[in-house]
Amino acid sequence: MTQYVRIQGDRVPIKAWIDGVQAEQEAIDQLKNVASLPIVHKWVAAMPDVHWGIGATVGSVIPTKGAIIPAAVGVDIGCGMMATRTTLTASQLPDDLKSVRGAIERAAPHGRTASGGRNDRGAWGDRVPALVENAWRKMRPGYERILERHPRLDRGQHVRQLGTLGTGNHFIELCLDEEDRVWVMLHSGSRGVGNRIGQHFIKLAQKDMKRHLANLPDKDLAYFEEGADHFGDYVFAVEWAQGYARTNREVMMARILDALREHKELPSFQTEKSAVNCHHNYVQREEHYGEEVFVTRKGAVSARDGELGIIPGSMGARSYIVRGRGNAESFHSCSHGAGRAMSRGAAKRKFTLRDHEEATEGIECRKDAGVLDETPMAYKDIDSVMAAQTDLVEALHTLRQVVCVKG
Repeated sequence: MTQYVRIQGDRVPIKAWIDGVQAEQEAIDQLKNVASLPIVHKWVAAMPDVHWGIGATVGSVIPTKGAIIPAAVGVDIGCGMMATRTTLTASQLPDDLKSVRGAIERAAPHGRTASGGRNDRGAWGDRVPALVENAWRKMRPGYERILERHPRLDRGQHVRQLGTLGTGNHFIELCLDEEDRVWVMLHSGSRGVGNRIGQHFIKLAQKDMKRHLANLPDKDLAYFEEGADHFGDYVFAVEWAQGYARTNREVMMARILDALREHKELPSFQTEKSAVNCHHNYVQREEHYGEEVFVTRKGAVSARDGELGIIPGSMGARSYIVRGRGNAESFHSCSHGAGRAMSRGAAKRKFTLRDHEEATEGIECRKDAGVLDETPMAYKDIDSVMAAQTDLVEALHTLRQVVCVKG
């Protein structure tokens, strides 16, 4: 039985899996703007973690014919999740997990200086590990091809940020599943280079559609049509950035696992199982209802029949390893997480450090004012989000955090 709520748009409808979860009117209005575009195929799908976003709604799945909306893909191109199960169990972890958290933080640079400057601690600086250099060597030809036509993109941070976490809601966690087995899970994307690619092509799309912008419900919905001057450049660049993001997660995971293997308080272990290294901000060609379309998932995960995915909760709630059910009406998609219940500013105004400490009790993580915007109460209830999409995915594993590193 289907679980979606049908919302009528001006041109095509919106099918929203929001039964029992909060969906603010600003997000619904934004979805209606997207649904009014002539390039949308069939309908727009909204996941239960849906909330207002810059450019397009977070938690939306947008199928388009012969065109792509760069701002719908966004600037954190290829952002997504990776999770690996180890042979470690809860009983093998030290009672004090602070040293484990420290080992993870040293293995994967994260955050930035207070000034947000170029020499931030979220990059490698002058000492780039061999693993990172080797990964970049394979990716460099594609980036140079992009620069041939768009030289302004190059600011020299691409190598120093590969294999690093970033800031904001990006995180690395140690989690325990229902059998007390230890998982390593992380969330990151294409870092600064993906951001620059995204911003560059969003501006180009707006420039190319300048004479049509008055007819768009939002200038951020400017799009490239297939065959236009910059369409091919964007497709190549966004696919490259998505590859960078995937590699970024793989490099980080390898370094974190190595750091844990070298930790003196942990026994030797192996990795047993990897959930798919999945994007949740991306675009790709797919076939739906007999036609080839571009599917943009902005805060949504591919959930084809049998496909594994990851749906994280907040830093104090459960997360899930899921298997897709291949629901055609959602364009084979599911939510990418719990979804924000309020803005970052509202969270900082509403909650205190005491609130945050109580919500993250028993978890080795930051307890300072710098993460109040990421406190669990700033997010929707993950159990309600999961209940709203039982026709999209099946939960295979339930994970609870014991260590959380925030960007």
